[in-house]
Amino acid sequence: MIPGDLLADLPMFVAAVEAGSFAAAAAKLNLTRSAVGRSIARLERRLGVRLFHRTTRSLALTEDGLTLFEHARRALGEVQLATALLDSGRHTIAGRLRVSMPVLFGRLRIAPILIRLADAHPKLELDLNFSDRLVDVVEDGFDLVVRNGQLQNWPGLIARRIASQPMRVCAAPHYLDGAGAPESLADLTGHHAVLYGRPGRVRSWLFPQPSGPATEIVPPSRMRFDDLGALRDAALGGHGLAWLPAWLIQDDVAAGRLVTVLDHLPAHAFESHALWPQSPHLPLRVRLAIDALAALVAESTFRAESGRSPASA
Repeated sequence: MIPGDLLADLPMFVAAVEAGSFAAAAAKLNLTRSAVGRSIARLERRLGVRLFHRTTRSLALTEDGLTLFEHARRALGEVQLATALLDSGRHTIAGRLRVSMPVLFGRLRIAPILIRLADAHPKLELDLNFSDRLVDVVEDGFDLVVRNGQLQNWPGLIARRIASQPMRVCAAPHYLDGAGAPESLADLTGHHAVLYGRPGRVRSWLFPQPSGPATEIVPPSRMRFDDLGALRDAALGGHGLAWLPAWLIQDDVAAGRLVTVLDHLPAHAFESHALWPQSPHLPLRVRLAIDALAALVAESTFRAESGRSPASA
């Protein structure tokens, strides 16, 4: 390990050589001439060599001094370059940004925002991971992860809410033509539904109540999917009612391919959060990505929620 006093004295030594005298180096460093002299003397004692041939008129390097100067100047230059790069990273969006996100929400809502951010900042590199599994942010080396649903307690991570995803019950018009549109929660038991589920677990449909917990309903179903895109496709095919995020079906509703029902009831919303490792110095690229997601994802989900279906216009 290099002693601390050696690291402190080397810049004064290099400044003295470049300036040509202790006095000129002192003026450049805003120090006294005696402070520079003491620093050089301390450096010579530490190294056990003479660095300068001193005369009343000139300051010349010894052979040992020349060797030290060449290496010290190069080393200090590398330190200055590294410092400049780090400072640039704080003020310029540059470097690699690794983000993990849910597959469908990430592909349709998160990735387009990050791609636009990269388009605006050519020095930004994107490394995007699409996965519905819960990754370990630190162990897997991610700068940022996006997660939907209830926020868990993850020590060492900071979370910021970036969007709310209101859920809507919807169906294809030709399904409703044959089965009729439900007007109350009780009517759902008389309909076919396509449900989201994974092995051993089917997601209930949630409907907030003025007081108390939300009402949970699992309508009759013979089709279950672990992919929201496939569930939407089944609804488009007329296989029953579906409970889907408003942002996912907004284009289908606008085009009349799907119709939302039970719009008079409050909609349950799943929260989306960005999570990142706690750090006193958050890179600018991560901070701006979080801000962009919080602004633009929320804006897009608001547009989806504010859209009205043909049946409710």
